[in-house]
Amino acid sequence: MLYGALEAGGTKMICAVGNENGRILDQSVISTSTPDETMPAIIEYFKARLDPSLPDDEKIQALGIACFGPVDVRKDSKTYGNILNTPKIAWRNFPMLKTLKDALGDIPVGFDTDVNGSLLGEATWGAAKGLSDAVYITIGTGIGMGAISAGHPVHGMLHPEAGHLIMSRVPGDDYKGHCPSHGACFEGMASGPAIEDRWGKPAKELADKPEVWELEAKYIAQALTDILLTLSPQKIILGGGVMEQSQLFSLVRKYVLEYVNDYIDTKQLRNINNFISPAALNGNQGIMGALKLAATA
Repeated sequence: MLYGALEAGGTKMICAVGNENGRILDQSVISTSTPDETMPAIIEYFKARLDPSLPDDEKIQALGIACFGPVDVRKDSKTYGNILNTPKIAWRNFPMLKTLKDALGDIPVGFDTDVNGSLLGEATWGAAKGLSDAVYITIGTGIGMGAISAGHPVHGMLHPEAGHLIMSRVPGDDYKGHCPSHGACFEGMASGPAIEDRWGKPAKELADKPEVWELEAKYIAQALTDILLTLSPQKIILGGGVMEQSQLFSLVRKYVLEYVNDYIDTKQLRNINNFISPAALNGNQGIMGALKLAATA
């Protein structure tokens, strides 16, 4: 059975067709500009996969959308499927789900956040396969978190926004923070733009500066410690452009153990290299998660 998948990101939209095994059969990348410029190309891509002239086994049977946010994921809400108060002004209050449903007709559509989509991909086929409780955190242009509890994505009153956990400053650090809403929150202190603002160069040009990654690891580890003590996941998966600095993983693991300070003792923390791990799906976790959303729908 074929499904459509949309990983709607702040810089690019990935449209794909795949199957129930997570295999991606076709893919197209569209730049994220404004809804008026971007949405027609997305609609055209999926409409072509619903053409009445196609045999039934070549048509998509459902669509999954994993969308940048914040978004309204409450199915009983009048604005379910809308992008909410995003920094991308042109997309504020845009009805992403309704626009695609209206354009594509009567096919089932699954909808969730981009980070929940990435986690669903990893939980179905990747690093969190077989686990009921896990967290996926992307650290890049922004910081976002997806979580599953008892096998289901965590939503609640909206959805987790752990990228805006308030940080305790590392002693001696007087950086004001890059977040316009909170200053020294997780995103404000540890995102890619925060690194560039603080050090005057993008992260990829600072690979040989150990002081950069020591400080970065302490803020990431602080957030991870808060999250593991709150949600008690069986695994934490870290992705995003900043985490391409592979030296970060060992530092983050070291500081998480330091901050937990033997308060809890579990087999996961005793195997910290497996507990805090990179994604396993080679950058395809988001689009594969969107396929899972489609299959579930």
